[in-house]
Amino acid sequence: MRHARRRVVRRVTRLTAVAGLLLGGAMVAQAAMADEAPATAGAAPGSVRSAPATGTTTAASTGAGLVARLGAARTAGSWIGADGRPVVAVTDTGAAAEVRRAGAEARVVRHSMDELRSATAALRAAPRVPGTAWVTDYRTNRVTVEADSTVSTGDWTRMSQVAEGIGSFVHMERTKGRFTTRLNGAQPILSTGGRCSAGFNVTDGRGDFILTAGHCGPTGSIWFADGQGSRQLGTTVGGSFPGSDFSLVKYDSGGAGPGADVVAIGGGNGVRITGAGDPAVGQRVFRSGSTSGLHDGEVTGLNATVNYPEGTVTGLIQTTVCAEPGDSGGPLFSEGIALGVTSGGSGDCRTGGTTFFQPVTKALTALGVKLIVSAPRQGAGQGTASSGAPSAPATHSAIAPGAVSPGSSAPVTGATTGVTLLARLTDPRNVGPGLLVIAGSLIALVATRWIRSEQDRKAYQRYYSATWG
Repeated sequence: MRHARRRVVRRVTRLTAVAGLLLGGAMVAQAAMADEAPATAGAAPGSVRSAPATGTTTAASTGAGLVARLGAARTAGSWIGADGRPVVAVTDTGAAAEVRRAGAEARVVRHSMDELRSATAALRAAPRVPGTAWVTDYRTNRVTVEADSTVSTGDWTRMSQVAEGIGSFVHMERTKGRFTTRLNGAQPILSTGGRCSAGFNVTDGRGDFILTAGHCGPTGSIWFADGQGSRQLGTTVGGSFPGSDFSLVKYDSGGAGPGADVVAIGGGNGVRITGAGDPAVGQRVFRSGSTSGLHDGEVTGLNATVNYPEGTVTGLIQTTVCAEPGDSGGPLFSEGIALGVTSGGSGDCRTGGTTFFQPVTKALTALGVKLIVSAPRQGAGQGTASSGAPSAPATHSAIAPGAVSPGSSAPVTGATTGVTLLARLTDPRNVGPGLLVIAGSLIALVATRWIRSEQDRKAYQRYYSATWG
């Protein structure tokens, strides 16, 4: 009997080693996870703070307020101009005068928001074509429909006919690459379903969770913080995909711990998250991911619809920020304000591309949780790094450098200890999850046997960058 047990343990050990080779090269998860950075002085765990007023948030709220007051029949959205002032699209001179009295710039346009919404409703009612996306472009006063390289000539022709039937303000254009979810962030979390990224830490008042993308894995997915599967983080307990793209991973320990208010931006550096909010078109934003690091860009549209191969997702933020596989679920933020989690897009960080994000405020409301944030730091203004600008520079800037920062800097340090994967697999209570890990690893190994184990993060990045799209 004793010899039989030894044989079982040896076999499981070999399988565990296989899983480790398959997942090797991933970095330890740091962003938006437990015990990653020193606790912020004065921060209350589980506390939530509204987005503090900055130049960007003030301009955004002014424009949004004017649109709400004037109504969808007289306006067609708002955005932040190159000079930082709010710009409001209006359909009549009376509305333009009211906008100017409020200190904003007025742009008289032909089509109201009611007309633009009617156009997107007609597109949704048409037969679904995977590889397409559309968004209302406030600045050009039109609806832009994009089709990636997978869309056939026949489907392109049929969608063009639908667009012509709606009106000339529906613009059709082809885009390079493919619209896909970014499965595989600030730092990686791994399961048998794939590799994703931690987004932000959230709480329901009883326990803490990681907010990430919904396409990363269904309810019940088990997540690890390292490539060897020795540190189990938690389990997906809820979410939505398709339709929306968010999910909750419940910490096994129950709590996120100190440093839960920090997201990693690379090089051991992080950004303190001080609140949650909604972005404005024209706003400069930042995204962090373990595959491609810290990058920035501009919000180009809101309420975007993307027809991924897996299904349609609506209500997304469209940006010019680049992303690559491995960045799914990673955080989108600006001046310390959480804005979204990475959903998908096209392109890469060498040639640029389009990336879509699930708005964080909608996810929080739907899930009934609150963001874990930093308390204000005395003597430090919002958006000003406490020790200078973050050392990991953003790239692909869409707005003048220095105009907006990711937020106050904070170190990302620490590592957790946990029960080994072997111990978990041999625990009778974990037979089901253990078999799932083994089976998933073996299947993935057969499918990807030509991929040799990456030994450092640069090699990992080079591989995914070379094979993206």
